[in-house]
Amino acid sequence: MDLASKRVVVMGLGRFGGGVGVTRYCVERGADVLVTDKLEESKLAQSLPALADLNVRYRLGRHEVEDFTNAGLVIANPAVSPMHDPYLRAATGANVPITTEVRIFIENLPRPRAQVVGVTGTAGKSTTTAMVGHVLRETHQNKVWVGGNLGGSLLDKLGQIGGEDTVVLELSSFMLYHIDRVAWSPHVAVVTGFSPNHLDWHGGVEEYARCKQAILEHQGAGDFAVIGPVPREYFKPRTSRVAYLDGLSTYRDPHGLNLLLPGEHNRANARLAIEACAALGVERHRSTRALTTFRGLPHRLQFVLEHHDVRYYNDSKSTTPEAAILAMRCFERGTVHAILGGYDKQSDLEPMARVARAHCRAVYTLGHTGGAIATMCENADGGAQVVRCGTLDAAMQQIVTRVCQGDTVLLSPGCASWDQFDNYEARGAAFASLALAVTGEGSPPAPPG
Repeated sequence: MDLASKRVVVMGLGRFGGGVGVTRYCVERGADVLVTDKLEESKLAQSLPALADLNVRYRLGRHEVEDFTNAGLVIANPAVSPMHDPYLRAATGANVPITTEVRIFIENLPRPRAQVVGVTGTAGKSTTTAMVGHVLRETHQNKVWVGGNLGGSLLDKLGQIGGEDTVVLELSSFMLYHIDRVAWSPHVAVVTGFSPNHLDWHGGVEEYARCKQAILEHQGAGDFAVIGPVPREYFKPRTSRVAYLDGLSTYRDPHGLNLLLPGEHNRANARLAIEACAALGVERHRSTRALTTFRGLPHRLQFVLEHHDVRYYNDSKSTTPEAAILAMRCFERGTVHAILGGYDKQSDLEPMARVARAHCRAVYTLGHTGGAIATMCENADGGAQVVRCGTLDAAMQQIVTRVCQGDTVLLSPGCASWDQFDNYEARGAAFASLALAVTGEGSPPAPPG
């Protein structure tokens, strides 16, 4: 698409600069760009400076229908439903084309289908995407690029991506809704699993499944599909080259999986990644070996370090009790030192407290919900010691005096971070720094590649 002199509306800049990359891309190609966001200027203080050197018009604090109906192109935030949003519906009614950043990226790749591995699924897609990228970087000579729903924009890297490079994209159902409009599916498609989700956006489970099916829908005879546990009535591969890893097959780990990441769900993610890489010619034993060094995504059961046979894991992205329960159960009963608590989102914390009391060696509580969680633990059955700490720093000081060889220290708060930290990333970074400090291990590990 020729963007020169085209009136482009970028819908949503975002607090953390989600729309910065596509805005810069359009301006640098001569487009007349209007950025419109419902957030006020003061709420976009982290994003606006990144565009200060560009000639961009802004509509902040609100959207206006006329901006959308008078545009030559609308670039929508993929999280906004074109079926329900009045501004996108107005654009559609005025015959204004709507696209998204990831669709622009895909359409401008040197080989838009042949060089792409796409990963979708209700859960596990971020970790599986990162695992595929990690294996390919460890085993391939060509460059590997990882993006999509995972990480920042790749639009500014288009000029560096060669035809022999591999691009690994995490694709949400929102993204696939828009991509399906151009009848595109990747050369290697991975579906990690499926359960009803985002039904408010899609309007029902069938439409949600249809958008996920788009990753398979336009594949051909030479393509590959790797499919986890999904309802077969919703997911129908269009290629005969299919690996089903759904519990119904006889798949085994012939070379063994020795992962730093705990939990059977991560072993399942690894199997999917191994099969996706096998479709690109990477022997399974090489993929298996490469995954032994995969530390995980930042703040998602991320392995931080091991000191005197004690492992430290950063699961700061665990902001719900359900996520914390899953994390605790990844480890052997009676070995876990769990750090719980944070901002009060009015969640039911009692199930988490019961599991912590019964499963852990000790529970350390902090933040607004810390006191309530400690009381719930003390009233539950089990033998875990309960330590009221208040802050993360105090918790780490208590933990270092109590751990034994073979134990695990787990930050999986089950609550949001906003009472003591700006976001879960800051909370996770603080945990990693404190773990290094109390163990004397030195500099934090580099993030996964």
